[in-house]
Amino acid sequence: MFGRKKLEIPSPEEALRGRAARMPVPDAHLVFGTPLVGPWPKGFKLAMFGMGCFWGTEKFMWHVPGVYSTFVGYSGGHTPNPTYEEVCSGMTGHNEVAVVVYDPTKCSYDDLLKVYWENHDPTQYMGQGNDIGTQYRSEIYYYDDEQCAAAERSRARYQRALSDAGYGDITTTIVPVGPFYYAEPVHQQYLERYPWGYCNHGFCQVAYDGEPAVPRVELPTD
Repeated sequence: MFGRKKLEIPSPEEALRGRAARMPVPDAHLVFGTPLVGPWPKGFKLAMFGMGCFWGTEKFMWHVPGVYSTFVGYSGGHTPNPTYEEVCSGMTGHNEVAVVVYDPTKCSYDDLLKVYWENHDPTQYMGQGNDIGTQYRSEIYYYDDEQCAAAERSRARYQRALSDAGYGDITTTIVPVGPFYYAEPVHQQYLERYPWGYCNHGFCQVAYDGEPAVPRVELPTD
């Protein structure tokens, strides 16, 4: 049953059945001490990214100033509340994702997109380095039309940078957020729990030139 169709997302009929019960969730973030489950502070926003193994994705995101909490899980597939082993089998359709809760007065969505683009290879199809499979695909999940538009602009901008540097075409897909299922507790802030654990993320040779700053307009004083 496991190990087949590693680069093909199964249909709902083919996918593993899963379970009704949610994975247990730790009470607090290992780095911030903040919750991993909402409700979130008023005005805070969420972002979700798939960029390979979720251990490194989460670690890079929690280092962004203005981030309040991060957690990892599975999304983009069919199986409710899957296990890590089921996701790795390729028979759930899910991606390994990290969710970021951030304060938009201190951190912009584009700040997160910069970390996203620069720290994985978006030209590699269904994998990152030696991590091959549907659960490692490069994918941005948007929560609203504003995030969708920003993600699409950033993809076009980063493609120009990659092309100018002699790299290939981005394979990253941009899709609406769907059901999210928490990963097992051991995977939450994994690289804080195990600092020498596996991580294949890092700067991928080409810088992301972010959104132009909005000019500040000085109002008349009289």
